[in-house]
Amino acid sequence: MSNRDLLHDPIWRAEELGQALPQSLHAVSVALPRWQDVVGYEEKWPAVISRLQCGYPRFVIHRLIQELAGLIGGGQPCLPFPSLQTAQQCVSYISRKSDATASLVERGGQFGVTTTAAGYDTLKAFWQHTGLIVSTRRAASVLSGTPPELRDDQRVRDSLRLQLAGLYDCAPDDVFLQPSGMAAMHAALRTVMQRTPGAATAQIGFPYVDTLKLQEKFGCGATLLHDLNHCAANLKELLQRAPLAACFSEIPGNPLLGSADVRQITPILREHGIPLVADDVVATPLNVDLGPHADLIATSLTKYLVGTGDVMGGALICNPRSPYHAELKAIAAAQHEELLWIEDAVVLEAQIHSFRERMRIHNRNGLVIAERLRTHPAIEAVWYPKWSFGDSYEAVRRPDGGWGSLITFLPKNAEQTAPRIYDNLEVCKGPSLGTSFTLACPFTLLAHYTELEWAEACGVPRNLIRLSVGLEDADELWQRIERALNF
Repeated sequence: MSNRDLLHDPIWRAEELGQALPQSLHAVSVALPRWQDVVGYEEKWPAVISRLQCGYPRFVIHRLIQELAGLIGGGQPCLPFPSLQTAQQCVSYISRKSDATASLVERGGQFGVTTTAAGYDTLKAFWQHTGLIVSTRRAASVLSGTPPELRDDQRVRDSLRLQLAGLYDCAPDDVFLQPSGMAAMHAALRTVMQRTPGAATAQIGFPYVDTLKLQEKFGCGATLLHDLNHCAANLKELLQRAPLAACFSEIPGNPLLGSADVRQITPILREHGIPLVADDVVATPLNVDLGPHADLIATSLTKYLVGTGDVMGGALICNPRSPYHAELKAIAAAQHEELLWIEDAVVLEAQIHSFRERMRIHNRNGLVIAERLRTHPAIEAVWYPKWSFGDSYEAVRRPDGGWGSLITFLPKNAEQTAPRIYDNLEVCKGPSLGTSFTLACPFTLLAHYTELEWAEACGVPRNLIRLSVGLEDADELWQRIERALNF
């Protein structure tokens, strides 16, 4: 693939549907340049699906993964898994959730799960919701028949853990590397479930789609407390009815970018001995310090921490300032497998050194674009952490931290205008966030297409547009955005 400069030459035109974002074999996003492309993607129109070179790896099974699955499964419906244990967990899940049969298979040291045609959706759901995936780099290595020399394995992972420990004010052995951000969330869920078996969980604030799905499908029931105005009172009421294994919360949330007030939430949870699992992907540890409040932090390394948009990874952080630190860390360590593939770890470790510098530019650009959107006459509403429950965000913002670069906006008369504005945005358009290049998507359509009425009942408009602002010159980027708004 050509090495196109997406900061200055974005992939945004209708004829560029399906191109990899970035133009890499391992890209985690894909160009959906028009509103109708997103609808077609969700409705599986052949004219759209046939054009996709890739997609977000938990949702779209990459051709390298398909090839590896074919090799392992011998023609049966199959997906590969990074270890024997994860494959066993998947077989158990399919047995619990469907009438289909499932079998663990192994070929050349690679594990997979085969099932029937009727069981494939359940198999894929496990892959998607847990994030326990095989990366494209691992698949390419196995398929080539020449796995890389792994003697530097420990050094690279140790360096990555050390860098993350510096960002999270913890020890390197408090950091548990994962193959994806959702795998980190899954590890957190397994940890709190083992600590309090049989207890349900709660989600505070409207969450990223799979965070809630993970708790519903792999936990013991989950309650969504989406109203951030009354989350403390609603949490107290919930705790009067039943104990909880944990509360989960994104700080800030995605896509509405509001934060729960942990000054109110954490004391309630601590009184009942309940851990808070925080997701800081949107804010990043450069901008917020969750140490006084969160007990576990589950994060994605795929987003801002790496910035390139061509590698999957995650981390579970056991916060040393938590009163449950020793207990939670012991459980997490006992369950942990080192599943982050070495070639992915190499990319992550190399990129994380520039994270602080990149994130400061993201912060500056995000604030510029958010402020200009907020005053533009074509805009009905803008969501940004500085203003969306801003006091709650301020409570955890570091003294030199910013507000990030994720912005969500709703145009006036959005049903008519949002598709036109989106189609004319001269930025890359597709799923994911945190890339060095600006990335836009109609988030509610992309994440909640089959449950749009439910999302709207939770206060999330169906026609909003989410912008992950990149490292471009802010004035030049605004000119591109303004052209679309004024088209």
